[in-house]
Amino acid sequence: MLLFFLKGSKRYFIISILAAFLFTGMEMLTPQIIRFTIDSVIDSDTPKLPAFILRFVQSVGGISYLKAHLWLLAIAVVLVSVFAVLGKYLNGYYNTKGAEHMMLTMRTSLFSHIQKLPYHWHMKHPTGDTIQRCTSDVDMVRRFVSEQLTSVFRIVVLIGFSLFCMFQIHTTLAIVALVAIPVIILYSTLFRMKIGGMFTECDENEGILSAITQENLTGVRVVRAFGREEFERARFEKQNQIYTEKWVSLCRILSAFWATGDLLSGLQVLLMLSLGAVFAVRGDITAGQFIAAITYNGMLIWPVRHLGRVISEMSKAGVSIDRIRAIMNAEAEANPPSPLKPDMTGDIVFSDVTYAYDNTPPLFEHLSLTIPGGRVFGILGSTGSGKSTLMHLLGRLCELSEGCGRITIGGVDIKTIDRAWLRQHIGIVLQEPYLFSRTIGENIGITLDTYDEAAVREVADVACLDQTVMGFAKGYETMVGERGVTLSGGQKQRTAIARMLLTSAPIMIFDDSLSAVDAETDAAIREQLKTRFGSATVILISHRITTLMQADTIMVLDQGKVAEMGTHEQLAQSGGLYSQIYHLQTQGMAEIETSPATETERGESHGR
Repeated sequence: MLLFFLKGSKRYFIISILAAFLFTGMEMLTPQIIRFTIDSVIDSDTPKLPAFILRFVQSVGGISYLKAHLWLLAIAVVLVSVFAVLGKYLNGYYNTKGAEHMMLTMRTSLFSHIQKLPYHWHMKHPTGDTIQRCTSDVDMVRRFVSEQLTSVFRIVVLIGFSLFCMFQIHTTLAIVALVAIPVIILYSTLFRMKIGGMFTECDENEGILSAITQENLTGVRVVRAFGREEFERARFEKQNQIYTEKWVSLCRILSAFWATGDLLSGLQVLLMLSLGAVFAVRGDITAGQFIAAITYNGMLIWPVRHLGRVISEMSKAGVSIDRIRAIMNAEAEANPPSPLKPDMTGDIVFSDVTYAYDNTPPLFEHLSLTIPGGRVFGILGSTGSGKSTLMHLLGRLCELSEGCGRITIGGVDIKTIDRAWLRQHIGIVLQEPYLFSRTIGENIGITLDTYDEAAVREVADVACLDQTVMGFAKGYETMVGERGVTLSGGQKQRTAIARMLLTSAPIMIFDDSLSAVDAETDAAIREQLKTRFGSATVILISHRITTLMQADTIMVLDQGKVAEMGTHEQLAQSGGLYSQIYHLQTQGMAEIETSPATETERGESHGR
């Protein structure tokens, strides 16, 4: 998974690692210069240096010359430090560049993949948890790779070179330094096994907390309308308390982990100082060697402890990678081999369709029906009868399992049709339309490659929206707010209708999308549709008989079965379910038609 996300950023991390080798080497060189200065220049001992370095020393005048010009050695330390700083700068720069490029790849890949995941995946995964995986978990992986994983190469160099130099100075001191390494790795591994499970719990509870926050922010009007602020606050505080307690428990373990590391490191440093001082007093090592050994030990302690941190952080990063992998491994929607792009104006036929949501009884069993192409087809049914599910099946938002029937358009099975082609030619308006936090014009013209105000106004006029929008101070430049919060229910529905009409889809589905407009506007919209889009197949789903009565054919769904089918006149006189609903709704028709506009249409000229 990491290798996939590292595409395009590996070169930056390679340069960063090479730069780390540069400044690590320079850091290792400084103690050797100090040791040489103290032992060979100041004390005039015979220097134990490689032959090529001795030749260089002789070429600049020998030990005596350096003793008289100690500033040359100071300049050497400064030059080494300059190269170390340069290496550190390049390491930090390219490490950060690689990390941000990797994060860009991760975010883009996740978003792109999520866009292709089937509708049922989104139904099973809370939005807040998905957002948390795409933000916090991505950042955790980024920090692990940039701050921990890439430093492993430098740690290996530091440990290896420090131990090599210490063994050259004194074997016993080197062994004391070496013993600390397996001890720290062992206890880090033990802590890692415990930290991993606890971090998983923290991450999952953060996802729940994010989901609660997201739901309340998007549903703030419902919360306020029902006076549920205190209930939601208590619900949030309860989850927040659980999340906090999980993190406190994790931090308790991490505190013990770091305290143990500090104790072991402190004991090791104390032992090195004590033994080194004894060896120096006894003459086993020189003062320069003692200083060099202590310096190398200081360089050794940090990478060894950091290696322990890498092991512990691996637990957190492993959890985050698994959560991200769960998204990336989710099967995306795929086109069939050689997908078709047929004419979409033919009859729509549901043949022996059986469908059930997960862990629920079948919604349909052996359902068969035909929706004639180019005609207006009405669907009436109680809540939960499967009206919307039929349309989701048609657009392949829900998938039919093998052996559960087939759906065809113009005789072509929709499973053989290119998904993009299918959905581009099926326009659907939902009862609860979703509007983006943009202008009204942008929400209507969102399907256009280039915004065309004339086209937007034309479809808005068909949806009986143009006059209303032009009454706003900013017209089509009016911002609708998050989810269209500044518009009334009827205005949002008509905006969604105009957006769908702009696609000129040959199949148009109105899923109870005229419920929030008054009867007069409902009739006007249907008349406009009939005039301008008469050749399209129009499917009207509604609880309102007046919306359906002009349809060419009306189907009544009852408990997943076709209870009745026919024209309005036929069904109204049949004495069946449709007739009962019709007479119930028409009892007060006269009063309804002469009453003021519905509550959702009040404030039409100024919005909300």
